[in-house]
Amino acid sequence: MRGKFFAALTLAATLLLTGCGGGQQGGDKPADKPAAESTIKIGATPAPHAEILEQIKPDLKAQGVNLEIVEFNDYVQPNIALNDKELDANFFQHEPYLKDFVKEHNDMKLKNAGGVHVEPMGIYSSKIKELKDLADGASVSIPNDPTNGGRALLLLQKAGLLKLKDGVGADATVQDIADNPKKLVIQEVEAAQLPRTLDDVDIAIINTNFALNAQLNPIKDALFIEDKDSPYVNIVTVRDGDENRDDIKKLMTALRSDKVKKFIEEKYKGAIVAAF
Repeated sequence: MRGKFFAALTLAATLLLTGCGGGQQGGDKPADKPAAESTIKIGATPAPHAEILEQIKPDLKAQGVNLEIVEFNDYVQPNIALNDKELDANFFQHEPYLKDFVKEHNDMKLKNAGGVHVEPMGIYSSKIKELKDLADGASVSIPNDPTNGGRALLLLQKAGLLKLKDGVGADATVQDIADNPKKLVIQEVEAAQLPRTLDDVDIAIINTNFALNAQLNPIKDALFIEDKDSPYVNIVTVRDGDENRDDIKKLMTALRSDKVKKFIEEKYKGAIVAAF
């Protein structure tokens, strides 16, 4: 009897294990492993870049991509942090600035992953209401980095306030001013600090992101502004080769979506223009 009892017990245990999938065959298939998540750590200036990125966080999360936004208030550290692998990408600059930056920093291997929007540069003042009221000898503050400085000088030329040497283009410097009929006194200042100069100068040429930070509305407050055909499209920048990463491709698709275009149109009302 005892032998039959143990034989029956062994058989029952074997059947139980097989029924629960303990063997190689039969039973339920193992559950599929969840797709691996990735994280993109991206540097951005607060407005509008970080604001735009916040809009796509949920969309990327649904695709298994966590977006970590690190805010910067200057135009130098985001590229250095990207080059040093402290970031996966950054979103704050245009292509001419990136090209100039890498040349000046030992040809960093940074690459344009794609354009998103244009931020028209504008002329602002807290002292005059129209450019025709600008007095002779007026003081003017412009960005001190080469690319945006040249861009500001081109804007002053387009506004009829000065004339540059023929052919200098975006590489213009104050030494390239050929005619300065109002004898404007030009001061070069770090771009992020330009809104703070408004109480000290007659006019300031300010990038839209820093104007927005200072509660300036480019459409209402600028005395003169670049038009929508500006070549200075703001881009996402990555290390060379990373533009082929699957998560970076998902980032760019999300940034160029109808959702982002609608957000830009409704939030900034023409002060920023989608470039896709």
